[in-house]
Amino acid sequence: MAADDRTSDDFDADDYGSDDRLAENLADLDEDIAEQRAAALRAGLEDYDLDEEDAALLEGLAGGAEGIEFLPALPVVAIVGRPNVGKSALVNRILGRREAVVEDTPGVTRDRVTYKAEWMDRRFTLVDTGGWEPDAKGIDRSVAAQAEVAIDLSDVVLFVVDAMVGATSTDEHVVRLLRRSGKPVFLVANKVDDARQEPEAAALWNLGLGEPHPVSAIHGRGVADLLDEVVKVLPDVSAVAKREIGGPRRVAILGRPNVGKSSLLNKAAGEERVVVNELAGTTRDPVDEVVELGGKMWRFVDTAGIRRRVHLQQGADFYASLRTSAALEKAEVAVVVLDVTQPLSEQDVRIIDLVLESGRALVLAFNKWDRLNDDDMDGQDRRRYLEREIEQDLAHVSWAPRVNISARTGRHLDKLVPALETALTSWDQRIPTGKFNAFLSELVAEHPHPLRGGKQPRILFGTQASTRPPTFVLFTTGFLDPGYRRFIQRRLRELYGFEGSPIVINMRVRERRQR
Repeated sequence: MAADDRTSDDFDADDYGSDDRLAENLADLDEDIAEQRAAALRAGLEDYDLDEEDAALLEGLAGGAEGIEFLPALPVVAIVGRPNVGKSALVNRILGRREAVVEDTPGVTRDRVTYKAEWMDRRFTLVDTGGWEPDAKGIDRSVAAQAEVAIDLSDVVLFVVDAMVGATSTDEHVVRLLRRSGKPVFLVANKVDDARQEPEAAALWNLGLGEPHPVSAIHGRGVADLLDEVVKVLPDVSAVAKREIGGPRRVAILGRPNVGKSSLLNKAAGEERVVVNELAGTTRDPVDEVVELGGKMWRFVDTAGIRRRVHLQQGADFYASLRTSAALEKAEVAVVVLDVTQPLSEQDVRIIDLVLESGRALVLAFNKWDRLNDDDMDGQDRRRYLEREIEQDLAHVSWAPRVNISARTGRHLDKLVPALETALTSWDQRIPTGKFNAFLSELVAEHPHPLRGGKQPRILFGTQASTRPPTFVLFTTGFLDPGYRRFIQRRLRELYGFEGSPIVINMRVRERRQR
């Protein structure tokens, strides 16, 4: 069956092998000609309905030696508060539409949902955080962890309180953290539906966060006035989302409990920097340490082992997992430590998927390799089983560099540096717009998208919107099937490497403008 006669259900990203002709054609293509073709394709987008985000993206592609000039990071506004205080309703009101927000489940903080919002021509990132239920066990630590993560990763905080209930002990605990943060905080007194209820909001002055802003997220009352005040203090460029220039590259060490994360940090640092014990779960808080490795300075962060799903944890384990997620968000590359003496588990795969969701570069460190003796039959058998497990369970990250180490003895620790450098180089890699569109044209000519409902989606124009991780945007006439997007990702890796970095491909389906 020819590729263009297939339906979307027939397509598989692995159907086609490597295409040497594609690489040869791109290698022979003149860069000036490629840029001219890309400019023509971009001009053709004027015949299609584009929104403001499309225009902003295309404007950000102007000039530069690399052919791409990235827009500054938008300021971040986080909405925090207990469940049932109206956070979700406030998010929908600010966005001007109904959106699915994070479920009010205790401890699901790492499932924060991000939206692009705008008010009075000021665009910003709106972060909805999951609420937390008062819990008799570990409530202080749980509340502190929730608030710290939300505050730390934002420029402005909207602290939502139910004015009809009043301030609770949980609210007062968070207030102390908000005061120490030094960031602008707006106290939002929600559920004030009319003027008769405003005295209830006035009682929140006692929290010491300044004037309460009475609003009704459901009816929209007072929200416009609140946003007017918020945009006045928003920075032009986010202080937390912007790229950090200079300084040691930040490496997060992740893995299940007792796989050797702390031992790896101690060996890299050359001293007993963190406690190592056979008791799993010794590390509670992320530990930062600047170490010299391979002639370079690195900032390693030893994190707590991730035991179970976060929303099933309580007390110290809950707190530790939450801090681990925050440490990952601040890192540039994650080293996931795997114990080769134990079979790969669902937990290992879930931790790797957590790194993929965060968009960080990835290196796989197979630890305790010294225990697999070449002369030992059990060691040889374990190696064979391990390779089979890697093929089955880690096929989706086959692009990640693998390093076999022994954190206890320091064996092959020097090989970790080239792997980190490779992953970070790929994470920062960008492809000029001309080359990327030439790649797409050659690819589609050889292997067109399958028919969908009798129609064939076309790729109108493509560009790399950002790095860290490499993120590509495709303007199309229809939805591209997941299998075809994986096919594009695989060909990108074959031609440009991207070893150690995830690749994100986003679509913008646009219809032709009515004349």
